[in-house]
Amino acid sequence: MSKKSKNPHRGSHVDDWLKKEGIFEEVTAKAIKEVIAWQLAEVMKAQAITKTEMARRMNTSRFQLNRVLDPENVGVSLDTLSRAAAAVGRKVRLELV
Repeated sequence: MSKKSKNPHRGSHVDDWLKKEGIFEEVTAKAIKEVIAWQLAEVMKAQAITKTEMARRMNTSRFQLNRVLDPENVGVSLDTLSRAAAAVGRKVRLELV
């Protein structure tokens, strides 16, 4: 005897819920920024690059670098992220899926 679940959310996908709530894009952007900030910090640590040196390589201020490394700040431009990646010998790769 088959019994249907009374939970309307069972089997649903988190993305579907985020879209229904109208926050999918915001949450996705924040998650991407958190990963990029973490990756940059890890590469800087591995290469023993200080924030002062990183800012110099990017030709920017420490304040701007702190914005790049802040996982909560999703307002950093693609150009700035690309310069940060280049400063540690990396590239930013984006793709539409």
